[in-house]
Amino acid sequence: MPDLTFPLQTERLDLRPFGEGDLDDVRELYGDAQVHRYLYSEAMDDQALREHLEKKMSYRVLDKEGDGLALLAVLRETGQAVGDAVLIWVSQEHQMGEIGYVLKPDQRGHGYATEMAAAVMQLGFETLGLHRVIGRLDARNTASAGVLERLGMRHEALLVENEWVKGEWASESVYALLAAEWSAARSAVDNGGTTSAPPS
Repeated sequence: MPDLTFPLQTERLDLRPFGEGDLDDVRELYGDAQVHRYLYSEAMDDQALREHLEKKMSYRVLDKEGDGLALLAVLRETGQAVGDAVLIWVSQEHQMGEIGYVLKPDQRGHGYATEMAAAVMQLGFETLGLHRVIGRLDARNTASAGVLERLGMRHEALLVENEWVKGEWASESVYALLAAEWSAARSAVDNGGTTSAPPS
């Protein structure tokens, strides 16, 4: 991966790798049961939170297939962390990556999720040279689906009740965008988006 200078900067956010001092922010993110509603995980206790921080800290490079980059998104004006975004290099042969993001519940409705997800999309396409980036989510998570749609991603699949999650069958939605489509999608995001989904 080409050398990156952190933080990555968006209009309002600074995105940087996780560090030892970020436990409180990880606690606010992953200690909240609301955050885990549509994730495979459950709200974490202190030990699990510390282990999760270690995992986040290990996601620092994109040198080979399977690597991931996890970035804490901080509001530049206040220094307050609002969420995190991740880019996983899924396949070198097929030049494919996957994005993910988590937002603190009290930071919803300001467009931060779209802003930080766009930053890692840009990294995937313009720095890593990916051909295709996907996003996967619980089909009931309409707020997250709205983020992907604002990024210009295409809803490619609905996998009906394909996984047993937390004691119930869950369906999965798959979204994707190609490098050739990214320029137009980025322009739409920069101009405030093109969908009527509520901001996340």
